[in-house]
Amino acid sequence: MDSRTGRWLLPIGTLLGALILWQLSVELWHIKPYKLPSPLAIGERMWDQRDRLLVQSGSTLRLALKGVGLGIGLGVLSAIVFHLIPVVRAALSPIIIITQNIPLIALGPLLIIWLGFGLAPKLVLLALVCYFPIAWSMLSGLGQADPHLREYLAMIGADRFTVLRRLELPASLPYFFSGLKITATYSITAAIVAEWLGASEGIGYYLVLKSKGYDTTSVFGAIVCIVGMALAFYGIAVLLERLVVRWRPAGREGGAR
Repeated sequence: MDSRTGRWLLPIGTLLGALILWQLSVELWHIKPYKLPSPLAIGERMWDQRDRLLVQSGSTLRLALKGVGLGIGLGVLSAIVFHLIPVVRAALSPIIIITQNIPLIALGPLLIIWLGFGLAPKLVLLALVCYFPIAWSMLSGLGQADPHLREYLAMIGADRFTVLRRLELPASLPYFFSGLKITATYSITAAIVAEWLGASEGIGYYLVLKSKGYDTTSVFGAIVCIVGMALAFYGIAVLLERLVVRWRPAGREGGAR
C-alpha cells in the first residue's frame, strides 16, 4: 500500500469505525431518537426526504456560490490595490480586521435593518466571511515574488504593472488557493447563518424548522448535507489548485492554512 492510498484509507476507516460505534451505542443503551438517533435512522430519514433535501441544498448552494464569487472578486481586487498602494492598506486594514471580529449573529440583524429582507443582506454577510481569507492570503503572496526575478524585470525596464502581471500575480497563486480552501470551508456555514436571518428556503431554513419541531433525526440529516456541501466546495478548490498551479513543486504549500 503506497502512502497516498494510506492517507485516504486511514480517515475513511476511522469514520466507519466511529459510525459503527455510534450505532452500537444507540442500540445497546436504548438511547431515544429525540436525544441521539442512530446513523441508520438518519440515513433512512434522509432517503425518505431526499427530494426536499435536494431542493433545499440546491438553494443553499446557489446562495453560497454567489457569496463566494462576490467575496473572491472583492478580495482579489483589494489585495492588488493594497499591494500597489500601501497607504490604502494602512488606512483600511484596521477597519477590515474589526469587521472580521463582529459576530455573524450580531451583524446579521443589522444588515437586515440597513438592507431589508431579501438577497442583499445575505450576500453581504457571505461576502464578508469569504473576503478576508482571500484578500490576506493573496496579499501575502504578492509580496513573496522572487527578488532576483524582480531585479531582472527592473533591469530590462519593466513598469510596475508588468511586474505585477508577469511576476507577482503568478507567484501569489498558491497563496490565493490556500485562502480559497479556507473560504470554501467557511462559505457553507456562512450561508446557513445567512438563511437563519429570514430565508424561506435553503438547508438552513430546513434546519431551523426541524430543530423547532424537535425532529432530531432530520436535524442530523441536515447536518450531513451541510458537511457534504462544505467538503465538496473544499474538494473543488483543491482540484482547481492542481489544475491551475501546475508548476508548483509537489509537497510545497503556500500561504497560511
